[in-house]
Amino acid sequence: MNQTNITDMTKGNAAGHIMRVAIPLLIGNLFQQFYNLVDSIVVGNYVSADALAAVGSCGSIQFLLFSLCLGLSIGIGIMVSQYFGAGEEKMLKHIIANALCAILITAIFTGLIGFVFAPHILKLLSTPENLIADASCYLRTVCMGSIAFALYNGVAGILRALGDSKTPLYFLVLSSFVNVSLDLLFVLKFGLGVFGVALATVIAQVVAAVVCILYAYLKVPYFRVSKKEFYIDFKVITKLFKLGIPIAMQNFMIALSCVVLQGVVNRFGNTVMAAYTIIGRIEQIIQQPFGSLSTALTIFVGQNMGARKLDRVKEGYYKSIIMIFIFSMVMIPIAWLFGGQIVGIFVKDAEVIAVAKHALRITSCCYFGLGMIYLPRAVLNGSGDTGFAMINGITEVVCRIGYSQIFIRIPVLGFWGIWVTTGVTWVTTAIICIMRYSSGKWKTKVIAEKKIEA
Repeated sequence: MNQTNITDMTKGNAAGHIMRVAIPLLIGNLFQQFYNLVDSIVVGNYVSADALAAVGSCGSIQFLLFSLCLGLSIGIGIMVSQYFGAGEEKMLKHIIANALCAILITAIFTGLIGFVFAPHILKLLSTPENLIADASCYLRTVCMGSIAFALYNGVAGILRALGDSKTPLYFLVLSSFVNVSLDLLFVLKFGLGVFGVALATVIAQVVAAVVCILYAYLKVPYFRVSKKEFYIDFKVITKLFKLGIPIAMQNFMIALSCVVLQGVVNRFGNTVMAAYTIIGRIEQIIQQPFGSLSTALTIFVGQNMGARKLDRVKEGYYKSIIMIFIFSMVMIPIAWLFGGQIVGIFVKDAEVIAVAKHALRITSCCYFGLGMIYLPRAVLNGSGDTGFAMINGITEVVCRIGYSQIFIRIPVLGFWGIWVTTGVTWVTTAIICIMRYSSGKWKTKVIAEKKIEA
């Protein structure tokens, strides 16, 4: 690992730059899926089913508590990539200093809320009384690691914005192995149960944050800020929150729409519920390449918007569409021909397999639509047009609620309307994203100003 990992994406092959950033991101996302799975396996097999349910009940709450930090990290990445592309080194250092302050304060605030109000939040969400103690313990322990979580994501987001997605991957892999090892040690050796699993997660996050910060300070000159460059600038901090909050709200609203759709699914009984869960897990994996490519394109767009190279932005967008199209077309025959075997990995019940197999065929036809949500959104975010993210989130809420109420009432569809809803929601949201891109408003949203003195 050395400074050469920083990449100027305003020159050279557009598709090559995007792929070099996207592939490490994809590997990192898969590693995260891996150690989340290990957490569940360890708790479910070596603690208890109730403990697993307690940990699972914290998932949506963690997402809500940490979504602001994640949104802010994306906003930081957008701002850094644009100023890097603009060649404004002095302002870049100033932004990084303020960004780390902003994310630190946000992490302390959200972590305290989670720690203090954990039992009350769990009760508000109708968590069973017998799970409250374990769930509160897990949530409070994880919230104690909010600073490490936020700092790792913030620093990693800055490194990626500078074109270096490899280094954050190394640290993520390291933290994954630390997490898994400590899971086994704390649960199997010391019998710490749910607390042990949460503590392992916090320690792994601390390790990732510490090594990431040390690397950034020692190897990346933009992190070595002088006293002149290090002062609180509310204008910069306000811009960061204006970029990050709409993205955080978008994620919140998408999660909310999925919760509402889950309520519709629950009306049709255990078989449909099980099939829906399985398809959801498969879709999580399918979306990893889309998400990774989208993040890489956001960085590419940010740097080139900063450099005022709109033609390269469009080139990166159109080449990414080709990649998404090829991947989507490959996945359709795989879903149709091998859907039964794929679903069979998750469950052995023949009735569930039959439903899930057909459901996978329905949603697979709309994978390109799903991909075309990610790509225009990447251009919009990278250019600084993050305000549209709110509209994007509202669209998904309205579509999932509205379409589900229409399609499940069509006799020929019935519960199949659940997966038709998913596919049509993707396509509708994609059309709205493409329309926003086509309007060209993103071209006027550039944040990085030339020749700014700190």
